[in-house]
Amino acid sequence: MRGVASMTVGDNDTSLSMGSGDVPVLATPRVIALCEEATCAALGGHLKPGCTTVGMRVQIDHLHPTAVGHQVEAEAILDKIEGRRLIFTVSASDAKGLVAAGKVTRVMVELEHFLAKTR
Repeated sequence: MRGVASMTVGDNDTSLSMGSGDVPVLATPRVIALCEEATCAALGGHLKPGCTTVGMRVQIDHLHPTAVGHQVEAEAILDKIEGRRLIFTVSASDAKGLVAAGKVTRVMVELEHFLAKTR
């Protein structure tokens, strides 16, 4: 399974705005969120009713800066399933090339049971 997500970098997506640095370029936390969005897109329509996935582990190398106004696209490919764990290879690219790459692990959960843990 494969999923994609894209965005145009805005002022609110920068490390300066998100408090993760002091430069006005795409923030690493925002790259991670875009990659997670791609994993969710890959799973769209494939989960049983009442089930969802939650993030468990993120291993990302942020390799290249992306300026405000530029487009970034993330791709997620499901590599393996280990019980309830879904392990994805993810990457993000802009017009200049690879921006980030790594792995994202999500866990399948029953939504109501999972939310009950927060009460």
